[in-house]
Amino acid sequence: MTGPMRRISIGIVVLGLAAAVAAWFLSAPKQIGAADLPAGKGDPERGATLFAIGGCVSCHAPEGAKGTDKLVLAGGRAFKTEFGTFYAPNISPDPDAGIGRWEPVDFVNAMKYGTSPDGGHFYPAFPYTSYARMQVEDLLDLWAYLTVLPASDRANRPHDIGFPFSIRRAVGFWKLLYLAPEPVVPVGEDLERGRYLVEGPGHCGECHTPRSPIGGPDLARWLGGGPNPDGPGTIPNLTPGGETISGWSEADIAEYLKSGFTPDFDTAGGSMADVVENTSQLDDDDRLAIARYLKALPAVGAAE
Repeated sequence: MTGPMRRISIGIVVLGLAAAVAAWFLSAPKQIGAADLPAGKGDPERGATLFAIGGCVSCHAPEGAKGTDKLVLAGGRAFKTEFGTFYAPNISPDPDAGIGRWEPVDFVNAMKYGTSPDGGHFYPAFPYTSYARMQVEDLLDLWAYLTVLPASDRANRPHDIGFPFSIRRAVGFWKLLYLAPEPVVPVGEDLERGRYLVEGPGHCGECHTPRSPIGGPDLARWLGGGPNPDGPGTIPNLTPGGETISGWSEADIAEYLKSGFTPDFDTAGGSMADVVENTSQLDDDDRLAIARYLKALPAVGAAE
């Protein structure tokens, strides 16, 4: 090899190594330390309200569970997507099968950064893109509530995901595109509570916002409805540009979230029935705050 060719070859190798090192750091999971948390252990009573709006039961309780059995968050539900099948994990306080050995900071890192206690990426089937907008104090309250729920020793089932989606480190690049704590829609102070509930703990955008080819939320069509992300059918448009609730008043929406009855006396069905069961536990002010935020959304028309 001649001198110039050798220098070019060395340059290519150096650039390749530099790119690999940069990619490794860019895709690294983010997390905070325990010293970064506010003082206090969290209030389980306040956490119960966040548990309701977060709908933790809907994904993590065993399918078909009734009554207090719904509080046993043993996981196991399957969510079929175009990227593979994800299985909800056990998030009960069991020290081996569940999250009983986690510290509060582990929970905050999972919810805000999608990072596991061992420093790996969680897949975004876990809706941390929404929970990233939650206040740390609220997360600690929710954590306090989870620790007093019944434990289950049901083992987690591994996700069924093929290559290349099985490469967890690549989730770091996905997060660079889609994980941000900022609110989606700018609103006045009077609508901030509703925005927080919808965009954060309520994670309504996870189902009601269409997704890009790589599974990221299309914020330009925020809450504009689209294909069901984990099954057949479509999810309704919640904006004033849709046909489902655009004609409803704020009071109509609040009543639906409380009783499940629409203005024409139809009832919530499918997965929305579970959501209503959760929102029925909120107080009237929070349900009205959600309704006011939805009525103030930018209109999103039918998808082309």
